[in-house]
Amino acid sequence: MAGTPYGIADAERDLRASLGRAPAGAVAGAWSATTLQAGHAQISGGYTDAGGRHLDPEPRHAFDAVGAAVERLAAAGGAAFNRVEIRWTRTPFPLSLLGQPGRIRVETAFDPAIVPRGPEDPAYEAAAAARRRFWDGRGRLLSGFAAQDPVANIHGQTKWFGPHRRVLLLHPAGGSAGGVVLATDGLSTPWAGIPDPENGVACEIALRLPEGEGEETERVGRWTNILMSLGDRVADGYRVARDVEKHGAILFSRLPAACAPFEFVILAAAADDAAIRDLPFGSVPLLEAVPVTAAEVAGGDPDEAWEASTARAALARRDRSAPL
Repeated sequence: MAGTPYGIADAERDLRASLGRAPAGAVAGAWSATTLQAGHAQISGGYTDAGGRHLDPEPRHAFDAVGAAVERLAAAGGAAFNRVEIRWTRTPFPLSLLGQPGRIRVETAFDPAIVPRGPEDPAYEAAAAARRRFWDGRGRLLSGFAAQDPVANIHGQTKWFGPHRRVLLLHPAGGSAGGVVLATDGLSTPWAGIPDPENGVACEIALRLPEGEGEETERVGRWTNILMSLGDRVADGYRVARDVEKHGAILFSRLPAACAPFEFVILAAAADDAAIRDLPFGSVPLLEAVPVTAAEVAGGDPDEAWEASTARAALARRDRSAPL
């Protein structure tokens, strides 16, 4: 009947025409597909033999047919769904000998676990609150931010692939009276626009303000920019926290000339193995960025991953007893 919305029966009919005649040896067929989630749709599956091995001679043909049916079902409206499961079963004997196509069954479901986080998701504020509790327990935060990228996306977030691009300034408890620590505030914010249960790039980075020439305000400005750049590189690398855990310390980045006498930055776990807890998807480690001179890392093996041995040796000669 003209104007009738496209439904499950229609999808089964179309897919029976495309997928009903399976390759020789197939005993089952199954495909799983999602509607568009954060701009991407996923399709997987295929025909399998009695041993569970895939037999598809042209899997792209099957995926195209499944994708077309899913698009038509989604466009038709009706009950909300975001996942579609398709099953093919062989026509029973003796009809199979006559070449009759196999049976196709289509089921739709709504899976909240694959819904991308939107602008109102409470995970963002929960992450920010967890970080503030962490720092409030370790020292005195100065009001506001040492730096903040003002350009936000629709989620109210900035450049770090969803997390906020901010740097905090604090005086740690138990440190020297003039001790200043800079810390990223947002690398551990859950990704926006995707459903993955991950706390961003799974770390935050702190840096003790190095002694040097110039007023403290000038040095804070210089090293805040450095820390922001380090955060960008960590976000680009995505699994840097895992590499630090694996190697103990890594020679991460070269510094600009304005940072002399320091020429490189080592990334390592905080000396007390501090972790930021109660984030939406578990805890993340606090990493420390340690500026070092060229002499401190001389003679390293450039073929070693992250020159980790050199980084560990340089840190062993440092006094990191003062808390971050």
